[in-house]
Amino acid sequence: MSSMQSNSSANVTFVRPATFFLSGLSNVPHAKYYYVFLSLVYVVTVLGNSFIMYIIYLARRLHTAKYIAVFHLAFSDLCGSSALIPKVIDTFLFDHQDISYEACMANMFFVLHFMNMQSLTLLALAYDRLIAICFPLRYHAIINKSAMFLIIGVMWIFSATFFSVVVGSVSRISFCISNVIDTYYCDFAPVFRLACNDNSLPILMGKLCFGILICMPPILIFVSYFCISLALLKIARGVDRNKAIKTCTSHLMLVAIFYLPILSNNIAYATTYINPNARLINNSLTQTIPPMLNPIIYTLKTDEVMQSIKELYKRSRVYATMERNRKCHGRK
Repeated sequence: MSSMQSNSSANVTFVRPATFFLSGLSNVPHAKYYYVFLSLVYVVTVLGNSFIMYIIYLARRLHTAKYIAVFHLAFSDLCGSSALIPKVIDTFLFDHQDISYEACMANMFFVLHFMNMQSLTLLALAYDRLIAICFPLRYHAIINKSAMFLIIGVMWIFSATFFSVVVGSVSRISFCISNVIDTYYCDFAPVFRLACNDNSLPILMGKLCFGILICMPPILIFVSYFCISLALLKIARGVDRNKAIKTCTSHLMLVAIFYLPILSNNIAYATTYINPNARLINNSLTQTIPPMLNPIIYTLKTDEVMQSIKELYKRSRVYATMERNRKCHGRK
């Protein structure tokens, strides 16, 4: 085991390793092919989310509260993948499996924080759809750009504070048995399970993290869509009902892609034995695939986005033609 450092606080000494060793994906057969796959996923994630943010920024018709939330979801997806995938590839493909204690804590914070921001942004979009369908006449008074910026700001303050406390709870435990983390990044639970002293505080924080990150948002989203369903039943005209349903389709797909794999994995792990390597692969896919698919779904399944892309493309063609004609006249 690597050298230990001591951290004294209130006459209590906490022992921590200078480095942790990430062993997660090192025993997976043919793992190099998986790292190539993750690299492709990351490239598509960066291009897709950058594209959707670029379209929202340029298209005036998308400068609305709803698309501020969509922009933020793309930003969270991009940051979350950037916090996870490059580090995983560097760790296992280039054999940099030792990570300093401080870098491990930073990695833990940013991965969990941005995953939580993705979850809370999906909840904010559900709230947007709830107000739009259940209170259409008051929608612009309740959900405007200022209100959405406030919601996102509160989400950031809450998430950053909560996960600072979560990561800070690790500093209250000692690591004197092993410094080997059997996963592919500095995940909270595998780290605090290495403790050789009282780890009741991290266990409590882990339960709160599970409830806030995985359980609470889908429950609230389910409640919001139950209310939306009741409101849709009161809409007399089928055309209006179908139009309202269509505005929810892309969001429901994002919710299913994000939460179903997480919930399914947790249920499977609690009820059956799963090979450790298969478990790690499942977890990594759960964290990396939704950020890649989200911009694709919003681009292909949302009429406003598709229309904005077409308008921007036509505008760029007009500008290119005008510029070409100007150059031709200038040579004459």
